[in-house]
Amino acid sequence: MKKHLLIGIFAAGLVYSCATNPITGKKNFNIVSNTALFPTSFQQYGTFLKENKVITGTADARKVEAVGMRIKAAAEKYLIFLGQSQYLADYRWEYKLIDNKEVNAWCMPGGKIVVYSGILPVTVNDSGLATVMGHEVSHALANHGAQRMSASQLQQLGAVGVSVATGGKSEQTQQIWGQAYGLGSQFGVMLPFSRNHETEADKIGLTLMAIAGYNPDESITFWSRMAAQSSGQAPPEFMSTHPSDATRIANLKALIPEAKALATKVGIIYK
Repeated sequence: MKKHLLIGIFAAGLVYSCATNPITGKKNFNIVSNTALFPTSFQQYGTFLKENKVITGTADARKVEAVGMRIKAAAEKYLIFLGQSQYLADYRWEYKLIDNKEVNAWCMPGGKIVVYSGILPVTVNDSGLATVMGHEVSHALANHGAQRMSASQLQQLGAVGVSVATGGKSEQTQQIWGQAYGLGSQFGVMLPFSRNHETEADKIGLTLMAIAGYNPDESITFWSRMAAQSSGQAPPEFMSTHPSDATRIANLKALIPEAKALATKVGIIYK
């Protein structure tokens, strides 16, 4: 009876929580709405800025702001082109440079962007920075954060299901099944899920770059520098949340022509 009830709840969640994302055109499992997520995201972003050193008034800070504004404008143009001009109504764009040696950048749900100063020697120029910011903004536009939260909750529900299903078995059997589910869901579902998000963000990011007036070909140069930066440090691809450098660069080369074609349709001639 418990198993049937759990399956029913699981199935209902799948049926009623799949919505089409306007920027990807895909149906995604998502039980976390932007209405619920954005206020928390904005609050956490504000807390982060208070607890970290924000760089202002420098050439680098102005560059982050300028490139961010161009990526924002590109996102707006792209959504208008897709007939989804209201999609960004609740976004509150912000771009901050943080004094941190880590080679990193991120965008929280709702358009709150952080670039660490440690990544600037790798981005080198505006096109490199546009590659990074376009990619991170794409995660937000595609609702990847909400999808990961939803998938994590689904993974936890699955673990409960395994526990219920093996409740009458020996403790050893329960542990074996629990470990098997944990490893299987992590390496077979969650990590590939994250890698797919990275590839999707690369694809959207290239389009945003091109619409913003940056040449998407420059993304290859940037990711080649990133590959050299992290050479020998990355785990095997199947154990990682990100594609390998070689896989990512190969994917980008295949996706660049489509990004350029879309930019042309939007009416942008990239440099």
